[in-house]
Amino acid sequence: MKLFYLFVLFILLNHRCAAQDSSKLSTKSFDSSLFVADDTLTRNDYLVKFGKVFQALNKAPKVNQSVSSINSINHTLDDDDSALYIIRDRLNSADRSLNIRNLQMFYVLLTQIGQHTRLYNKELNQYDSALDAVKREIFQLRKDTVVRHIFRDSMLWPLFKPQLIQLRIKWKNADSLIKKVNILIDNTLARTSTNLIIIEELQHQSEVLLRTTGPRAFSKESRYIWEPPSSKISSSRVQEYKKALEGEQKITQYYFAHTRNLFYVLLITGIIFFYWIFYNYKSIKKRRKITALKPFQFSYVKSIPIFASLMFMLNLAPLFDLDAPAIYIESIVFLLMFTLTVHFWTTLPRKFFRQWFLFIIISVLFLFIRLFGFSFYAQRWWILILNGISFGWGLIMMVKFNKKLNQYGLILFSAGLYVLFNLLAFLCNLFGRVTLTHIFGTAAIFAFVQTISLIIFTKAVIEAFLLQIQGSRIRKQYPEHFEYAEIKRGISRIIILIAFIIWLIVFTANLNIYIALKQQLTELLTMPRVLGSISFTLSGVILFLGIIWVANFLQKYIAYFFGDVGDDAAFDNKGQRSRLLITRLILLIAGFLLAVAASGLPIDRITVILGALGIGIGLGLQSIVNNFVSGIILIFDRPIRIGDTVEIGDKRGRVKEITVRATTLLTLEGAEVIIPNGDILSHNIVNWTLSNTHARVPITITTSRLLDTEETRLAIIERINLSPDVLSKREPEIFINSISSNLSQLQVFFWLKDVIRIDGAKSDVYEAIYKYLEEKGISVL
Repeated sequence: MKLFYLFVLFILLNHRCAAQDSSKLSTKSFDSSLFVADDTLTRNDYLVKFGKVFQALNKAPKVNQSVSSINSINHTLDDDDSALYIIRDRLNSADRSLNIRNLQMFYVLLTQIGQHTRLYNKELNQYDSALDAVKREIFQLRKDTVVRHIFRDSMLWPLFKPQLIQLRIKWKNADSLIKKVNILIDNTLARTSTNLIIIEELQHQSEVLLRTTGPRAFSKESRYIWEPPSSKISSSRVQEYKKALEGEQKITQYYFAHTRNLFYVLLITGIIFFYWIFYNYKSIKKRRKITALKPFQFSYVKSIPIFASLMFMLNLAPLFDLDAPAIYIESIVFLLMFTLTVHFWTTLPRKFFRQWFLFIIISVLFLFIRLFGFSFYAQRWWILILNGISFGWGLIMMVKFNKKLNQYGLILFSAGLYVLFNLLAFLCNLFGRVTLTHIFGTAAIFAFVQTISLIIFTKAVIEAFLLQIQGSRIRKQYPEHFEYAEIKRGISRIIILIAFIIWLIVFTANLNIYIALKQQLTELLTMPRVLGSISFTLSGVILFLGIIWVANFLQKYIAYFFGDVGDDAAFDNKGQRSRLLITRLILLIAGFLLAVAASGLPIDRITVILGALGIGIGLGLQSIVNNFVSGIILIFDRPIRIGDTVEIGDKRGRVKEITVRATTLLTLEGAEVIIPNGDILSHNIVNWTLSNTHARVPITITTSRLLDTEETRLAIIERINLSPDVLSKREPEIFINSISSNLSQLQVFFWLKDVIRIDGAKSDVYEAIYKYLEEKGISVL
């Protein structure tokens, strides 16, 4: 409200300065108004200006729309403040429960909180800029001569009383809203700036402690286990441990509460995988072709694939947050243990399930021993016993089930790691290396569980792909049988690569070396390197090659997704094969362009390389480029298509495949003839199926005597039309080539529905005519 009165006062104080301007508005220099420039303001001029003022003031409520977002930011900052308080308290208290695992979790959380806070800061600055723009627009109205004239001329006040009253109300509301939002933005910005300072300090403190705690883990951190503990365990030590445990629980709750979106995406991924399998099974059952799946002997992909979907979702979880704290990995592995136990209850023989259940009990006791409230010394003894039992149990299982484990080399390897790490944990505990005890013990459990789950994950994904191929073939009425061994091997390569990356992430995270390895690897890969005048990074080169490899993999295997495995079954579906051909080309080109853009390789340097390649092409690669360009022409001009029956030079067959380099023909004898694309365009092409599949077929019949030509013609035509391969809408034609006293020769022409059936149709027609002539007592020579 004060702002409104100051605004009016400012206008009135300028009344004296504007008096001369006002007199000019009412003075005329000539007697005749027709030729006078009239600058007098009209009622409409004032109302237009009122409208602009109202428009400016109406923007204030729009600024108020940001209040809900800012309040949401403040609510999140409250949680951030609680987390920062707990982390600062733990870092500043030199308690013995603070280990590498805790420090790395704190560092990761501080990084994530810092990223969110910077985003909030950026969003608040945008709100602040929008508010400043509204304030500037409103205050600019003070300098408007028309607005000033309204306030200084009291004669106008009664005329525009409704507008002035409305202006007063709007001004009051705008002033209140702007002050409210301005204070809210300033206070929230102050909170984000303060938090960023605290986060930076705590990150520095965490880095220092990590550098000192890491080497300390290899030194003696506590008494040897056979040494008696101090006779007195102070109550403050117990309270300190409980406080640390409560703080860790709160930090864990904070992480999971602020990563809900991540879990929603993970859940949606699992649902999509579930529906993918469910849909294929349903479509196969609907067509009563479920027996077509028997040759695959699926173990994990079922009609209701709950277990396969959970394994798919949980095994991919580490890829959704590569910088997640250790508690995230531990939670995922614990869910995997539970899911595997439920599955093994119904699938494993009892003797194997009992051993697995024993492993689960030992693992759960080890992971949650801290929650039982034992003293630090008692915990060490319990962990020592559990590590000893795990070591002995692992050795017994490896010896007892050696033949069975030899069939699964990865499980045998992980079992060896389990035994080795439990032995190391046992020894570290004996000699007071408590941090290493927890690291090795946890890594032993998680490596074993993750190996088993990833084996199942790999098999489930491969089975899902084979189900998709078979489902597509059945929906398109292709033959059920196809050779899938090579397809399975090709898909397995990339699935195993993904599984290995996931295992490596989880394994290094459990050893608490993931962050350090990632930092070292990032520095190595992002370090600029110079080769001549070209500057590049290893990460750019790897990214470039990786995208090209993925694009090549997709263009190679995308046809399998639609049931086309390269056999004769899909020849008749020319439209699909042509679309797949274009899709493959697009994938290759898009992959190359994306690889160039994503890798950050300099375009000008690539242009130079391409120029150099142009010289090489001009010197010795003409035929390769000729084939490539010819392949592009064949793909888009489409003189031949996959499935067409063609004659190229002296070669005849069906087009099996068209690539950018060569085209493959499948002859009637079963041979695959590979013809360079350049040779195809340089020859005359006879395409029997370009516009349709019809073909005119001639046959010659020689008889032993002269025939009644009209009667014979009609009878032969009738017999020919009985053949299912003959195109009946085009009547066969019969001509007499020669007649003599003892023989006559007939030339018969008929149209086939499909040129592919030419040999079979000719045989049927010959047989039908022969039988007719035999019935008439006419011998065929």
